[in-house]
Amino acid sequence: MIVRLAKTAAFAGVLTITASVGAQQGLSNPQSAFEKPPADKNWSGDVKRTERGFLIGNPDADASMIEFVSYTCSHCATFAQQGDPAIDLTLLVPGEMNLEVRSVIRNYLDLTVSMLVACGDPKGFKARHRDFMWSQSTWLQKAIDSPQSQQAIWQRADKAARVSMAAALDLDDKLIARGASTSEINTCLSDEKAAQALIDNANADRAEFAVQGTPSFALDGQLLKGVHNWQALYPVLSQRFAPRSGPDGGL
Repeated sequence: MIVRLAKTAAFAGVLTITASVGAQQGLSNPQSAFEKPPADKNWSGDVKRTERGFLIGNPDADASMIEFVSYTCSHCATFAQQGDPAIDLTLLVPGEMNLEVRSVIRNYLDLTVSMLVACGDPKGFKARHRDFMWSQSTWLQKAIDSPQSQQAIWQRADKAARVSMAAALDLDDKLIARGASTSEINTCLSDEKAAQALIDNANADRAEFAVQGTPSFALDGQLLKGVHNWQALYPVLSQRFAPRSGPDGGL
């Protein structure tokens, strides 16, 4: 379901979460359970498109995590700045874990941005994802401040509305800055099959994982209940990857 844009600091949507966000927990401490020796291969550059999203890292890693995100969710933007870099450096680079990012479609702007993030070479997904998340406050506020008459047109969420939205909110500029042409961007936004697939995949994830808020996470196939920010996810990952001591001294 796609919902109307709210004239508030965030969107009213199908999925909401009110968890507070605090300061980042750093992983630079040598005593951190995350610390690993340098890997022979940097797995964080390996990105592949999947049926429902994008898989980053070693596909054969011992651990797998799914990150369910909405591009109009302020907590998702905060997590992208606090949690993503730490996870990338300490778990994805050495191949300890892989991460699949899947879009949760709460409204018409979620759909448009998700299509833009997916537009182009999968290897560029991480950069596009970061660009839209880190600049969310700018383009989201511009959307909220847009005339209601304009929002009513965008709410149709058809290909013409998506192209109009991307141009009016300067969303397409982010891809143009990375070498994409206006024609290529409009082709991506006009792909009705891709748009429907995003909506269908989001609905399938809701049915399979019972996602109740964004961001949400599934570790090794199980949804982490009540975990919606970096402060809550950090101890879960710390326990999962903490060195295990035993008689043989092995991990």
